[in-house]
Amino acid sequence: MAPAAHADPIYPAPDPDPFYAQPADIADHAPGDVLATRPMPPLLVFPETTVTMVKFRSTSSEGGPIAAVTTVLTPREHQPGGPLLSYQHIINGLGAQCAVSRVLYTTDPNLYVKEAVALNVALRRGWSVALPDHLGPNFAYGAAKLGGQITLDGIRAAKRTPELGLGESRVAMAGYSGGGMATAWAAALAPRYAPELDIAGAATGGVPMNLEKMVRQLGFQSHPAFGLAMAAAIGLEREYPDRLPISTQMNAAGLSARNAMANGCTNEIMAIGAGHNAREFAASTSMIDDPTVLSVLQENSLELYDGVPNTPIFEWHSPTDPLIPVDAIVNTDRRYCAAGVAVDVNLNSSPEHLSAAVLGLPAALDWVDARLRGEPAPTTC
Repeated sequence: MAPAAHADPIYPAPDPDPFYAQPADIADHAPGDVLATRPMPPLLVFPETTVTMVKFRSTSSEGGPIAAVTTVLTPREHQPGGPLLSYQHIINGLGAQCAVSRVLYTTDPNLYVKEAVALNVALRRGWSVALPDHLGPNFAYGAAKLGGQITLDGIRAAKRTPELGLGESRVAMAGYSGGGMATAWAAALAPRYAPELDIAGAATGGVPMNLEKMVRQLGFQSHPAFGLAMAAAIGLEREYPDRLPISTQMNAAGLSARNAMANGCTNEIMAIGAGHNAREFAASTSMIDDPTVLSVLQENSLELYDGVPNTPIFEWHSPTDPLIPVDAIVNTDRRYCAAGVAVDVNLNSSPEHLSAAVLGLPAALDWVDARLRGEPAPTTC
């Protein structure tokens, strides 16, 4: 079947709020520079906590300047110089309403912040919590390296915002699944991308460490989570339109599904893709073996990245997780151990992906607490 005629990448509808807009002079700013701040209404889900949105300059996957946003929660208990946790939320989305800064204020019950209980524990300890919109302005779901850069620049920006009292703060990071991917990439990139940041530790759970393996695993067999693989292809095309022009490979059914999920969040993406596979939506599947396309997937696969973190790592996952390639996690942990990183691996009793997040988060936050207090990091290496 021939590809459909109209096959340019599909980008998200712009956020109507001008706060999110890319300023004309974005290239004149350095990564992590604060572009704007905005106090936000208090949230019932985070009692006795002020909310501040910070827009800052970050870097796209291919090195260009972009504006990104992080939302900083400051509890009543926070002291100037008190700890900062950058928590990378799971964002399975392609549209503006999926951003964490939007989800905090949504009335959609499908989009609420499911980790609020755990984050309130952190807030009551006096920690500030930064929640970056780590998919960037194009909602490039799947662009893992981008998420790491935005996370690091969000920390820089929070520390450079005087009214937040974070200039001298100890910093830790945490996240699961897509949020774990941004966290793990931030930890690995920090020595080169943000060497001035002193990060006490990073807790990463359920991380897709190899996108090529994951695409091959989810793509060609009918799968309940095929929508996530398709969304990642759409998101990566937004970041790499010349190197991964996936839309040119889609048939009419594929383009129709793509258009239907282009501004969707988890539920829409999962519903549209459930039980499908790449062969149904592709005019050609030759792209999966194209060296240029593979290079994009490989550049966003932490298993293949040659850098290592210079901070301790707490890593948790289910050894029977059916959604992500577990061997890629094991290989990455081994490589970090061999390089001298203090890695604490916590194997989860959950048989699958999402419940492993809930089961592992309390131990992850206890580990983060010990790192922020300066205790030596344990290792299972």
